[in-house]
Amino acid sequence: MIDPSELISFGTAVLTSLGVPEQDARLVADSLVTADMQGHPSHGMLRLEWYADRLRSGAMRAVTDVATVMDGGAVAVLDGRDGIGQVVTAYAARDAVRRAGEHGVGVVAVRNSNHFGTAAYFTRMIAAEGCVALLTTNGSPAMAPWGGREKSVGANPWSIAVPGGPHGPVVLDIANTTVARGKIYAALERGEPIAEGWAQTADGALTTDPWQAIDGLILPMAGHKGYGISFMMDVLSGVLTGSSYATDVTGPYVPDRRSGCGHLLLALRLDAVADPAAYARRLGDLIDRTKAVPLAPGFEEIFYPGEIEDRNAAKAALTGVELPGKTLRGLRRLAQQCSIPAPEWMT
Repeated sequence: MIDPSELISFGTAVLTSLGVPEQDARLVADSLVTADMQGHPSHGMLRLEWYADRLRSGAMRAVTDVATVMDGGAVAVLDGRDGIGQVVTAYAARDAVRRAGEHGVGVVAVRNSNHFGTAAYFTRMIAAEGCVALLTTNGSPAMAPWGGREKSVGANPWSIAVPGGPHGPVVLDIANTTVARGKIYAALERGEPIAEGWAQTADGALTTDPWQAIDGLILPMAGHKGYGISFMMDVLSGVLTGSSYATDVTGPYVPDRRSGCGHLLLALRLDAVADPAAYARRLGDLIDRTKAVPLAPGFEEIFYPGEIEDRNAAKAALTGVELPGKTLRGLRRLAQQCSIPAPEWMT
């Protein structure tokens, strides 16, 4: 087990050695380690090596310089100028909260960004400021349109977070595929097969081989419904924002091509809509009623969205984070390439 703070320090050192300003580097490292702590290694430190390759090639800029393209008071359009996705999105989240403070709601469209890790990292940020949060993004093609056999639609995840009552924030973060593509890569890291029903080969046969899944198609969640939601997220994140969309978006595992992904953020100030105390009581009541529903066979507890991640993170803060051997080998390579002394947990 590795102390999360040591992982963050290592990630920060890697990124600063590649020209990323320290504050930005720490933000990115924190976002990755947070994913590992919450039980989502698909979006954790395994991605650091991908980011490093993109920084070296220049496909992603080390120094993020966000430009405001349009300022309409409650609404804005930002250009990330191929900067680091986490840094661009954190800037946009703060901007949306600021605009919500002035207008009750802040809506920020982002173009020319990069992969930003988990969407929930940023909606949680917004919810912590007393706002309801919505974040959409697009990504590189992962699935075929319903009825097609070539991938042209991204997983295009989205997240909603709301300020918590007595239970803390409620957070949903989902991709529109049966599983996030990062979980396919995480299975590769562990040397394990993927679950049946997650993916097809390029020839259309169901597969449990993660390599075949990456080369083939990830299936949409809920059939045509998942495809439809993903298509609309591409409209909101790519078409509407003026960013790339469909097959023009490149994923973070490609080292030398600009991403072109876009995002849309919304921050709605809670006290502009409801009395915060009454809202907290009502949300607490909804959660209590939901968790009191009789359990189906094979289940031990009902969870509200974000509860499992909060529990995992609290446990990891005490016991540390366990990384797959392949991820550790990738971090060792980064230490050597960046001339960073290997920490004790790496040896």
